[in-house]
Amino acid sequence: MKKIIAIVFGLAVVSCAPSKSIKMDHTTTVKETEKVDAKYIGPKRRIGVVEFENKTAYGQKRLGQAASDILITELVKSEKFIVVERDRLEKIMAEQKLQQQGTIDPMTAVKLGQILGLEAIVIGAVTEFGVKKEGSDYLITQSKQQVAEVNVDIRVVDVQTGQVILADSGKGITKSKKASFLGMGTKGGYDETLEGEALRAAIVKFVDNIANQLNKKPWSATIADAYGDEIYLNAGSNSNINNGLKLSCFKQGKEIRDPKSNLIIGYREEYLGDFEVIRYCGDSGDCSIAKAVKMEQTPKAGDICRLKK
Repeated sequence: MKKIIAIVFGLAVVSCAPSKSIKMDHTTTVKETEKVDAKYIGPKRRIGVVEFENKTAYGQKRLGQAASDILITELVKSEKFIVVERDRLEKIMAEQKLQQQGTIDPMTAVKLGQILGLEAIVIGAVTEFGVKKEGSDYLITQSKQQVAEVNVDIRVVDVQTGQVILADSGKGITKSKKASFLGMGTKGGYDETLEGEALRAAIVKFVDNIANQLNKKPWSATIADAYGDEIYLNAGSNSNINNGLKLSCFKQGKEIRDPKSNLIIGYREEYLGDFEVIRYCGDSGDCSIAKAVKMEQTPKAGDICRLKK
């Protein structure tokens, strides 16, 4: 009996060392989304992300804001996109008295795209969020963990047509494990880091699918100004535009609608000519100058240019 007491007492003394009495472990599970494959075409894509809706009973607006911020961060880190900040989008939406917080309709997306020269807008929602506790109690040790699960849905809207070109869902599961010995350790209140980790786990897989879906269509830029035989584009060094890049430019006219669905499927276009990028302009990194190689009509602000085939 004395030996048993001595062993227990010895273990208790060892457990008093803070560095050894607590064990914390975070594990994250990502649900794979369906892969959308397409060959990369052209420089960085210019897109916008609006604030996501929070359709859960948890966190009020915070979850939606956090989800859209995480997606913006991941898109920028991928180095495949020029992302218009959410605050700038919301400012334009307020000025134009457009809808906010993920409820953008196709026509709103088209109008925002025209104003900001975007190729696509990402809208989304946090549809599920929950935290539960799991664990076991033994004579000497306790093991507890918090498990956070989140589901996020996104839609990518083509601002030329207003059509949804990608709908995707992601699920993230994050666990925080805490252990104690003879009551000496972590009791464990709510671990706030779980929230962000679960959201990031749900969102991180979206980036490649957004890029691959957009790469199915030719890269384009908007003409911001024109003078003589030169045009000024809303894409520069930040978009990986290089001198010598060859472009074909067009004036867009009336939209073309599907007679059955009434959805916009394209625009009437008039060929303006071929141009070649010759240098950057300004210090923003979002401006380059292209010189006419062949010009059949005079370009103006608002016309578009695509990579020459």
